[in-house]
Amino acid sequence: MSLRIIGPEFILTPDALDFMEDLQRRFRPRRDELLARRAARREEIARTGRLDFLPETREIRESDWQVPPPARGLVDRRVEITGPTERKMAINALNSGAKVWLADLEDANTPHWKNVVEGQVNLYEAVRRIISFDSPDGRHYALNDGPLPTIVMRPRGWHLPERHVIVDGQPAVAALVDAGLYLFHNASELLRRGTGPYLYLPKMESHLEARLWNDVFDHIEDALDLVSGTIRATVLIETIRAAFEMDEILWELRPHAAGLNAGRWDYLFSIIKNFRDAGPRFVLPDRGAVTMTAPFMRAYTELLVATCHRRGAMAMGGMAAFIPSRRDPEVNALALAKVRDDKEREARDGFDGSWVAHPDLVPVCAEVFDRVLEGRPNQLDRRRDDVTVTAERLLDVAATPGVVTEAGLRGNVSVAVRYLAAWLGGNGAAAIDNLMEDAATAEISRSQIWQWIRNATTLDSGETVTADLVRRILDEEMAKLGPEYGQARDLFERVALADHFEEFLTLPAYELID
Repeated sequence: MSLRIIGPEFILTPDALDFMEDLQRRFRPRRDELLARRAARREEIARTGRLDFLPETREIRESDWQVPPPARGLVDRRVEITGPTERKMAINALNSGAKVWLADLEDANTPHWKNVVEGQVNLYEAVRRIISFDSPDGRHYALNDGPLPTIVMRPRGWHLPERHVIVDGQPAVAALVDAGLYLFHNASELLRRGTGPYLYLPKMESHLEARLWNDVFDHIEDALDLVSGTIRATVLIETIRAAFEMDEILWELRPHAAGLNAGRWDYLFSIIKNFRDAGPRFVLPDRGAVTMTAPFMRAYTELLVATCHRRGAMAMGGMAAFIPSRRDPEVNALALAKVRDDKEREARDGFDGSWVAHPDLVPVCAEVFDRVLEGRPNQLDRRRDDVTVTAERLLDVAATPGVVTEAGLRGNVSVAVRYLAAWLGGNGAAAIDNLMEDAATAEISRSQIWQWIRNATTLDSGETVTADLVRRILDEEMAKLGPEYGQARDLFERVALADHFEEFLTLPAYELID
């Protein structure tokens, strides 16, 4: 066997390694082909400045079909709490009262090998309700009695490697490492306990990538002697390309499809990345000004709800990232009012549930959806046949209200550097300015700066955004932060100021850890 790996024998058993090696050999070649296809499609967008619904899949969009009914544990998803698989945070999430815990091995997790393997250990123990933690200050954390949230694990995206697993001389596909280990150890146990093996699938860019996941699931079900369709997946529609293929993605995953999710930062990042050559019409204002009520974001979320409910799939709303302050009730009151407004909009639009990042937000979100659901577990019966979304509406970025400000530029610089420092130090879910930030925040922050420089965008102060201006602001922010942020600064300059646009900042960042 030509697999080389290091790690605790508790998770990396001989049988688990054989299982993971088989997944890599079967599916890595197709993954590689799909990544090449991503690059080719991006070149086409750069040449044409256009993106549209696929003519070759029109029949799928126009015909009547549905995905299977929700699986056990996924019928009621009105509040989902997201967070990394770090031990204490996992226990707090499971004790939060949410309906679902999104156990995040992707954007909220730095892929230090220690984090990757300990995350699997913590999931193994969480599934079996034996997870506990004793903090250095003497506090004991354990699971409450009674029902716990359904666990839905998010593996890393197709683009990421796992260099600590080498198969045939090449780094493994990280998505297959994460999903493979989790399903191998936990699928049967989850079924025995009344739920099932459920995943959130990130960074999807086409229905062909969904087809690959479907084939992976079929193979795993055969290998683990599971009934076909046991594995269920909810897809994050967080790329602009996937927004044009929602029906097709559900179709390809059909026996395994559970729903779709609408986010914000990664979606905006994807628009900038794909249309970075298209000039000022795709320049976004300050990221804080680009809310889910912007015309092109409304088109995206309305299309998602309409697509999901036509197909019998769950439509999941976006993240409330606010972290309540124990010392500032005024900040709490303002932020919680915004959270409530956002969740009320989602519930009115027909979403079946939404995300929060902190246990204190679970009651807020639950109250909003309880009121709208009126005793029902979801809104699958609410069709949005009134929705008609065109390619033009999805791409109408220029209609977004707002301007680019010096404060917005400075905020992007500061938050990106602080987050990158946390990520490099092993913390992928960082509390910054009363918000729980993950890699998506750094991506939108650095990509906006890159876009503003390339388009010589004018600030509200009258200054033009240039690399020199960004470096001056960076110097000023670094004076506040200190020399320990030096490596994060270097990485920030590489992904925000270089002529070449890095497809994902986590790829060069990954070179700097372990």
